[in-house]
Amino acid sequence: MLPRLLALLVLACAGIGVHIAAQAAPPAFAPVTPGRALVFPQDFGAHPDYRTEWWYATGWLETPDGKPLGFQVTFFRSRTEHDPANPSAFAPKQLIIGHAALSDPALGHLVHDQRSAREGFGLAYAKTGTTDVKLDDWSMTRAPDGHYDVTVRSGELAFTLRLAPTQAPLLQGENGFSRKGALAQHASYYYSEPQLQVDGRVTRAGKTVAVKGSAWLDHEWSSTVLDPDAAGWEWVGINLDDGGALMAFQIRSRSGAKLWAHAALRDARGRVTQYGRDEVSFTPQARWTSPRTRATYPVATVLATGAIHWNVVPLQSDQELDSRRSTGAVYWEGAVRVQRDGRPAGRGYLELTGYVDAMKL
Repeated sequence: MLPRLLALLVLACAGIGVHIAAQAAPPAFAPVTPGRALVFPQDFGAHPDYRTEWWYATGWLETPDGKPLGFQVTFFRSRTEHDPANPSAFAPKQLIIGHAALSDPALGHLVHDQRSAREGFGLAYAKTGTTDVKLDDWSMTRAPDGHYDVTVRSGELAFTLRLAPTQAPLLQGENGFSRKGALAQHASYYYSEPQLQVDGRVTRAGKTVAVKGSAWLDHEWSSTVLDPDAAGWEWVGINLDDGGALMAFQIRSRSGAKLWAHAALRDARGRVTQYGRDEVSFTPQARWTSPRTRATYPVATVLATGAIHWNVVPLQSDQELDSRRSTGAVYWEGAVRVQRDGRPAGRGYLELTGYVDAMKL
């Protein structure tokens, strides 16, 4: 206690205003409410009044010799409970976190990295107005023509990718209002950009190769996205071979029961069909146990959306990502192939959370 009092005294004598923690005003996080229309390009950018936000890109790449690679890059923005009136440039009002991964069947496991920093000093930020997120030498920016430039550099992996849109954004839920539970307060604003064309370069094991492929981008923001009883979720985003797109998720309770579910299917003509809680299910077909965490994940599943059944099969079983140095979570994030009625139908990514510990956002 004495060193703290002395520090406060020194700051006061220096003429610097000090906010005592007991008097700090907690932030009022903006609520997610139905009826708010998403507006572009503004909603491509950050929403700093909300507690949690992420830009999440996943996709399949092909090397010049025809070998497949999966990739993921996610930038998180998290508003803290730090006093928003604190004028210090060092105050951790917003945190920026990055995850990046490559799924290479030749290695047999995921290669990934993570970073985190408080926003500030031009080194880490998530700007409003359009997508412009930076974390040291990792970045994702949206150009005026709509394409994204994504750069990740680390000792484990590196890639520089260009993601170009071919379709309009897919608004999830009710025109972008995506419920995650029985109560309307458990919701997010959420849109996707499927069928992004990708080209660029990937460096792994010291070798750089040109790549091309397709990707899916999600942007989601919320303040109270999960029910307190939620433990985790299954989520899938699939670029269908006919030009359509499929998104589906299921949120599980701590007992393993389904709390909520939803799916959206956009066909090749652009028509969207929404599926409610009772029309969406994930039925495990194969499980994989991590040799590192001992968690068991349902890595192959049958996804039902109404009367349609989709067989989801992983590119490889070991696609576990340990992010305990940043978000605190361990989850399975994997490239998958999808069949419909026994025929190849598309490729995308499956996310499985809450199998090590209950998710906390």
